[in-house]
Formats: sequence, structure tokens, C-alpha cells
Amino acid sequence: MALSPGSQAPDFSLRSQTGSEVRLSDATRDHVVVLYFYPRDETPVCTAEACAFRDSYDVFKQAGAEVIGVSADPVERHSAFAAHHRLGFILLSDPDGAVRRLYGVNDVIPLLMPGRETFVIDRDRIVRHRFSSQLRAKAHVREALLVVKKLAR
Repeated sequence: MALSPGSQAPDFSLRSQTGSEVRLSDATRDHVVVLYFYPRDETPVCTAEACAFRDSYDVFKQAGAEVIGVSADPVERHSAFAAHHRLGFILLSDPDGAVRRLYGVNDVIPLLMPGRETFVIDRDRIVRHRFSSQLRAKAHVREALLVVKKLAR
């Protein structure tokens, strides 16, 4: 079942690029969370998206939000990706796609190309916005930032 604005965001726990466990309910305790699902580290569109989030990360932080990226890549690959592109935000490894399915993020090409979707989740773990675009990676950042700024008021 796909999550839509107004839905309760399911809680989950996954390992980050540092190897630590990150739980959504812990992150939303202190921040609005921008949770974005992407296909794979170091691919052109995914790298553009991650770098766009990096370039706006201070603005997200000032508005009280935390950015969290999720893909099936292993922790070690996330660690290298984050170091290579100086990503200051959290990347989570969802190796079996369980959290992706929990959030209703479908594959664009079954078993080959995971979808690209972004959720803005408030401190009560309510989904406030959902955006999907496979190729307009930078639009994910713009869309999320508009919602985060509205929530910060």
C-alpha cells in the first residue's frame, strides 16, 4: 500500500554508512525528516540528487529537518559514496528492499530499477508530502525544501 500525505509513516531501523543503527522514530523526535529513496550510489542521476541534497543541507538543517537517503546498496558502498561526494547527511542500507516496500516505493523496472521517491515526515511521523520522479532528481530537493519551510513556520 502506497503512503500518501496524512498517513502515519511506518517506523523502521536500518544501518547507516557509519554502521550505526538509525530508527525513524528517533530521527523524528527532534526533526522533520526528508526521507528519499533512490536506486543506486554513484549512478549519474542518483549522484546529482545526493549532491543537490548536500548543497541544500544547511538550509534543511536551519529549517529543522534531517535528510536521510535510502537505497539497497551495502553500508560500505554508502560510506565510499558519502566520502567521495562529501555528503553530510545519513545514507541507510535497505539491502532486501523491505523499507522501500513498506513505503510503497515501486520499481520502475521490476527487479532492475528501483523507484525514486521523497517523503517529508513531520515530528509526529505523519507524511506531509510525497514526490516521485525518476529523472528529475533535483526537483526532489526543491519540492522537499518548500514543504519543510512551511512546516518550520
